[in-house]
Amino acid sequence: MGINHFILALISFTCLLSFSASTNAPPPLFDASSPTSLELYDMIEAMSESPSPFAFDGIELETTMPFLDEKTPIEPLSILKAGIEAMDNQTKYALAEVTKLSMDPTTPKNIVPILQTCIDVYNSILNSDQKSLEAISNCNLVQLSTELGANVENILGCDNAFKQAKLKSPMKKMDTMLEKIISNTLTIGVDMVHF
Repeated sequence: MGINHFILALISFTCLLSFSASTNAPPPLFDASSPTSLELYDMIEAMSESPSPFAFDGIELETTMPFLDEKTPIEPLSILKAGIEAMDNQTKYALAEVTKLSMDPTTPKNIVPILQTCIDVYNSILNSDQKSLEAISNCNLVQLSTELGANVENILGCDNAFKQAKLKSPMKKMDTMLEKIISNTLTIGVDMVHF
């Protein structure tokens, strides 16, 4: 099963490189055939075979790769920091989108309080991310696990608010991506980071 995750990660990474080349996205920061990339692929394989109770979603590790370069050591702590940075960027993007929706005069008035819940959720994630980085700086594994775990619950808040109102969330796609990044950072933080 671990090899399948590894192959899937390789295919996903190749697709990401193709997507970056075919859009206005910035070019990849490193060559897929470089020794650094090979170290990363070895780490992906080890992570996919981890006996963690948390599912590792190697296919979404591609969201972290743009935050790595040749100077970044390929070890769990560096990957975790890059994952938190990727989570921050995705959260800021979602926050900008939901804020724009909430300020749009065409947005129905009954939706605005739900969108405010989403804004609160995204701000909570950004706050937990900062506390996670502080925990890394302080080598505090308990705080790190607590903050990364809090994001698992945080991300559900926006979608749950829409479900309670029996409405489809316009943030679902972004939240799904965030869920995968959050799951990966939690798995790395809990299973692989040791101070």
